[in-house]
Amino acid sequence: MMTILHNEPLMSAVIAWFIAQFSKVIIHLIKEKDFDISKFFASGGMPSSHSSTVTGLALSVGLTVGFESVNFAIAAIFAIIIMYDASGVRLAVSKHAKLLNDFFHGRIKNYKALNELVGHTSYEVVVGALLGIIVAIIVSRY
Repeated sequence: MMTILHNEPLMSAVIAWFIAQFSKVIIHLIKEKDFDISKFFASGGMPSSHSSTVTGLALSVGLTVGFESVNFAIAAIFAIIIMYDASGVRLAVSKHAKLLNDFFHGRIKNYKALNELVGHTSYEVVVGALLGIIVAIIVSRY
């Protein structure tokens, strides 16, 4: 009997996302000497969980149903758009938030700082994509 746990593309995507998000907690712990579980639920940072999730999904779809399939084409284009957005539009939003935070700091009382960690650098996207590839290959072998 097949269950959702036997859906290799789904499991690849979920596991890649989980590892990427957990890595953010560990990286923060190492760099800042501070355990902050909220990093698990945060967007932005190293590695890109957007990239790891969609790359794991796309590669696993290709390995499962074939790289010539319509399903793989959809997953691959979806992955490209998500990674482009993560390193382009969302990175610009991060930069704008930093500028606004710097501008309003001390000028407005009770100013709630904007989240500056929304997008990803190209390096974070590539590392996330590599993580997704590794997870998809491991999941497809079991």
